[in-house]
Amino acid sequence: SKPVSKKQNDSVIAGTINGDGALKIGVTNIGEKTFLAGIMRLVAEAQASKSRLQILSDRAALYLTVVAVTGGIITLVAWLAAGEETAFAVARLVAVLVIACPHALGLAVPLVASISTTKAANNGFLVKQRIALEAARKIDIVLFDKTGTLTKGEFGVVNMWTTGNNTKDEVLSLAASLDALSEHPIAKAVVAKAKNDGLLLKEPEKFEAMKGKGVRAMIDDKEVMVGGPALLESMDIKVPSELTQQIEDAGEKGQTVIFVLKEGQLLGVLALADVIRDESREAVNALKKLGIRTSMMTGDSEDVAKWVSKELGIDEYFARVLPHQKSEKVKELQKRNFKVAMVGDGINDAPALTQADLGIAIGAGTNVAIESAGIILVRDDPRDIVKIVRLSKMTYTKMIQNLFWATGYNVVALPLAAGALAFKGILLEPALAALLMSVSTVIVAINAVLLRRKKL
Repeated sequence: SKPVSKKQNDSVIAGTINGDGALKIGVTNIGEKTFLAGIMRLVAEAQASKSRLQILSDRAALYLTVVAVTGGIITLVAWLAAGEETAFAVARLVAVLVIACPHALGLAVPLVASISTTKAANNGFLVKQRIALEAARKIDIVLFDKTGTLTKGEFGVVNMWTTGNNTKDEVLSLAASLDALSEHPIAKAVVAKAKNDGLLLKEPEKFEAMKGKGVRAMIDDKEVMVGGPALLESMDIKVPSELTQQIEDAGEKGQTVIFVLKEGQLLGVLALADVIRDESREAVNALKKLGIRTSMMTGDSEDVAKWVSKELGIDEYFARVLPHQKSEKVKELQKRNFKVAMVGDGINDAPALTQADLGIAIGAGTNVAIESAGIILVRDDPRDIVKIVRLSKMTYTKMIQNLFWATGYNVVALPLAAGALAFKGILLEPALAALLMSVSTVIVAINAVLLRRKKL
């Protein structure tokens, strides 16, 4: 993301990266007063505020056990009261208990859950919390943290313009030759672009950093300068009219613009921005096809947020969001009756990941973020979010099918086992009841295994 300027007495969070130069930092908060401790408190509060869902099949299996025992006793007493022999009444009791054995019902959900978890791992994401995958099918909106999720979190050269007969390679080569001596993120991006394009860098002489303006040095006995708008102002150089509109457009998109000068003449302009992942566009489009809205939040300026949202086709965005405000943005969406999936990778994303109905962490993210999420993307690919939703819907369908079969089988078989049709000569012997119970279990297992063949 875009570097933020800091001056004396400004506050910084532990883990902040210093882009350039040297500085002394004083520790003002330790222990429970630190930013990280505050984040962990928010995570704990969000976790405590959530109710724990019980698995439907376990509850149903418990109820069925009670029904089976009660039904068995009633069956035994009823047949004895009707004057039947004890052996006949006991046979009916055994048949009821066997047929009602909740094997199929007990396997209906856990077996599907196990297979779906394995399928998730094979498709690039890990299910940390069972409830998280179940919640994915109900998601209305996916809230992305911009940096490191939709973007790579590093600067890249996104455009170049030249003046006169100067070539882009020449301008980039000169800029990279000077920036090679700097540790600034923007300078690193310029050098990376030049190396990626196979350009040769020249050795600068008399290198000098001009505070707040840029850098200058001598290359081939000619003075070369690279810097921002302040450099042009100090040199009283005006941007050619043919480049004015492009530079203004870059500024509106929140891009950083640097100028390359040689012997006091403007050679060209470079525009840099946080690089958007190619996969992000595909992920947003795929989510829209599923009828799921997309939202983005970032600590960057309004201009940067607006540009990224427009590039990706995101429905809405939140700009200038401070770390402790991220969970509040999730709550804001939830108050609008949205089921929210939050995708993030940083420490300051942890409370939002926990607050969301579904927390998804990027695998390369921090340990705190990963611990707070219910699902982890191993490949850092936002397109896998679509797979999560699809797998959730497939898993739910299989669970309902299995529950329907297991309960439906018992509803039909229990009266037969109790002898409800004995007056017509139809009786379900204990041995046959055991066979039918086993068959129902096999059917549930086969139906669950069919989930493996489905493509996400």
